[in-house]
Amino acid sequence: MNTKPIILVTGATGAQGSSVARALLAQEKFTVRCLTRDITSDKAQVLKELGATLVAGDLADKASLLPAMEDCYAVFGVTSFWEHFEEENQHGKNLVDAVKQSGIRHFIFSTLPSYYELSSGAYSVPHCDGKAALEQYCRSLGIPATFIHMAFYYENFINFFPPQKKEDGNYHFGFPQGNTPLSMVSAEDLGVIIAAILDHPAEYIGRTVGVVGEDKPCDAYAEIMTRVLGQQVCYDHIPYEVFSELGFPGDKELAGMFEVQRLHIPGRRNALIESYRLHPKMQGFEDWLASHKDQIKL
Repeated sequence: MNTKPIILVTGATGAQGSSVARALLAQEKFTVRCLTRDITSDKAQVLKELGATLVAGDLADKASLLPAMEDCYAVFGVTSFWEHFEEENQHGKNLVDAVKQSGIRHFIFSTLPSYYELSSGAYSVPHCDGKAALEQYCRSLGIPATFIHMAFYYENFINFFPPQKKEDGNYHFGFPQGNTPLSMVSAEDLGVIIAAILDHPAEYIGRTVGVVGEDKPCDAYAEIMTRVLGQQVCYDHIPYEVFSELGFPGDKELAGMFEVQRLHIPGRRNALIESYRLHPKMQGFEDWLASHKDQIKL
């Protein structure tokens, strides 16, 4: 008879959920149940081969979440703004309501701070503000929860901000971060932190935990890229007014995010220290880049 506590991982084929599922499976303390819209997908089947139980469900359909949570001790929850945009709010409420109805004993919810509040209303950053609203909704229901605030992904330099060659022959990346340290982390490292939090519920229920692997100015990241990639890489501060008019989807959203960080988040040293306490083998940016440099196309 299986007596291991059951953990439901939502978003199990995404960056955060996959990291959590893999870490919990490797730990072998829990029965890992993975929620996904398509249990036949290649990513879902990989998790099944690693020992996960797959359950079909959709955050857009609360009724599909309740059977997935049956007999679960804990739930890891994550929502996706960049996939669903304004629908994220209802997805998050469906998830929180299902957790409440199911009597989950430890809910770990990936959210973010309100950039609107940090900037005293000067900037609206929906992908942050929406997650902050979901965190407050969850708190209002008295759910035993831990909230996770992930830093900017290292992986964004592969997918969204790869260095681009300019007329000077060097490679450049840039945004409105200025000289303020940019906290970053690999999504790959989240899972071990979640596993550690699950091992210490009394310490972490009711708390917000920032997950940070590095907290350096962008010039320092450019120097690391230059050293590891073997090409001169430069960081350019692109002012908010310029970045917000670059003409790509989300330009104003991301401009606001970086501007709030530049002006109102001077550093995340405490989160960095706690992250390494929870996961001493977290990847610094240089170690991560060395193992992923083939994915950055220069």
